[in-house]
Amino acid sequence: MLVITDEIVQQLLEFRRVREWKQFHTPRNLAASLVIEASELLECFQWARDAELPDLVAREQEHIEDELADVAILLTYLCVDMGVDIGSAMKRKIQKNNEKYPVELARGNAKKYDRL
Repeated sequence: MLVITDEIVQQLLEFRRVREWKQFHTPRNLAASLVIEASELLECFQWARDAELPDLVAREQEHIEDELADVAILLTYLCVDMGVDIGSAMKRKIQKNNEKYPVELARGNAKKYDRL
């Protein structure tokens, strides 16, 4: 379950503040870093066959969690700095996706909405 509390956000902001890193955290730099960290997460699964994934995940759980944390940290900085309420943004996006992917067309189908 994803739980990013105000306390965690404040700890992240304090971590950044005392190191004077906000000067490096432009939206472009944070977005680039987010993509890089997401790539590092993907690297955890690189070359694994689907049948190998359960064992790989169990064996690499802590490393995978570290990479997920890096993604979440950078996303949090980006949201805070840009004044984005990610919960509200997600609700809005779910509604848009409901309209783009009606159940009767999308159930069990991996096609993009414009190809349903």
